[in-house]
Amino acid sequence: MKKLTILMIGVLSMSNINAQDITDALRYSKDNIQGSARFRALSGAFGALGGDMSAVNLNPAGSAIFNRSHASISLSYLNTNNDVSYFGKRNSTSNSNIDLHQAGGAFVFASTDKGSSWKKFVISVAYDKTANHEDQWFANGSNTNSIDSYFLEYAQGLRLDEISRFTGESISQAYAEIGSFYGSRNQQAYLGYESFIIEPVNETNENSIYTSNIAIGTFNQQYDYIARGYNGKVSFNASAQYEDRLYLGINLNTHFINYDKTTYLKETNSNPGSLVTNVGFENNILTTGNGFSFQLGAIFKLTTELRAGFTYNSPTWFTITEETSQGISTFVDDVDGSFTVNVNPNIINVFPEYRLRSPGKITGSLAYVFGEKGLISFDYSRRDYSNMEFSPKNDTFFRSQNEIISNTFKAANTYRFGGEYKFKQFSFRGGYRFEESPYVDDSFVSDLTGYSLGLGYNFGNTRLDLTFDQAERTINNPLYSIGLTNAATVDAVNSNITLTLAFNL
Repeated sequence: MKKLTILMIGVLSMSNINAQDITDALRYSKDNIQGSARFRALSGAFGALGGDMSAVNLNPAGSAIFNRSHASISLSYLNTNNDVSYFGKRNSTSNSNIDLHQAGGAFVFASTDKGSSWKKFVISVAYDKTANHEDQWFANGSNTNSIDSYFLEYAQGLRLDEISRFTGESISQAYAEIGSFYGSRNQQAYLGYESFIIEPVNETNENSIYTSNIAIGTFNQQYDYIARGYNGKVSFNASAQYEDRLYLGINLNTHFINYDKTTYLKETNSNPGSLVTNVGFENNILTTGNGFSFQLGAIFKLTTELRAGFTYNSPTWFTITEETSQGISTFVDDVDGSFTVNVNPNIINVFPEYRLRSPGKITGSLAYVFGEKGLISFDYSRRDYSNMEFSPKNDTFFRSQNEIISNTFKAANTYRFGGEYKFKQFSFRGGYRFEESPYVDDSFVSDLTGYSLGLGYNFGNTRLDLTFDQAERTINNPLYSIGLTNAATVDAVNSNITLTLAFNL
């Protein structure tokens, strides 16, 4: 009964374990509204325009542009192509999915007071997906750095009796208890020791120096990456029109996170002196969370044709929980015989809830409207990613991560251009966007470039819009954050086809 109690503590209250790092902060801080087809066709350059449900999620004053109550719903087909390079070898993967990613409605209330300067009030609610985590790629190549460096770096300096099993203790019990009492670092060292990858210099409890049973040389490695999930937000909006030139609005946003990632490394070697010649290492993480933010926005008609917009996005305050699981298998070729070792604890590590504050953002916009013929628009946004912050701040690990964030990330600018030309019931649209890398060293993540083309047809009270857009970016993905930190270079091209049905109520 005592063992069972300790096991449950190990699973449910692992206060010394930390799975979070700066890449998690960046993943949940990016806010890229998927949007309606018209919104995407102009590459999101809608800050001074409004009159679209996704534009309301960009600038809350945009709903006050509606003259009648309005609703829209959007369906998208997303295709991701990844060209991966790892030590000179290239692989390509492609995956796609269909998704209902936008829906919302705005209700317009015209002022009944003829003498009032407030012309109308609008209340709306909208859902938009803000990030798509669906991704899959694999890398393979010949490396001179082995996975043993991962386990050695964790193990050095740890006592042997803090990373090994007691007599009669199962793999699961030991893994859970080590995690509960000592933390994630010791769990990783335990997996390395239990799978025969690392070896203590002395078989004593006090030993804290380890060597590898994998000899130096070359290593054939294949790394598989699979991610699922998305970020989304629901916005509750209120806006108003003052006189004929000024539009004001506010959004109260609730955010949610669902992210599921699996990685698997297979490593083989035939190096002389290697006792371990085959390693399979699997890691899984499930992240869920919710958050809150608000937006303030304004649109001002400088002239009949020229409009200016401004939006302030507050930081998003997230509360996040994470679960991890892992396992490892090795093939040991010893003088006394060969055998396979499977270390599968079948334990889910449930991490303590933590908080993340994503950075705020400011957006300035200009648009010129050519009457009923069309328009051109421009948006500029700035977000300082060095302001991302984990908490509680009194946690030593989070303090160290926050310091890394302040030194690794920078303020990034985004530029969006869009245009629309109308001919009878048809609308022809196009756009371009450029997003700077959030990293000080942009060799980790490059700048993003994208373009869009769209077509719309107005039936009167109903409009049907279709858009194709594409964006590309290069990302260097380190296999692990410690030890085996060699990166796979992923040239990612994301293509979307979006169909939106919009109608006046």
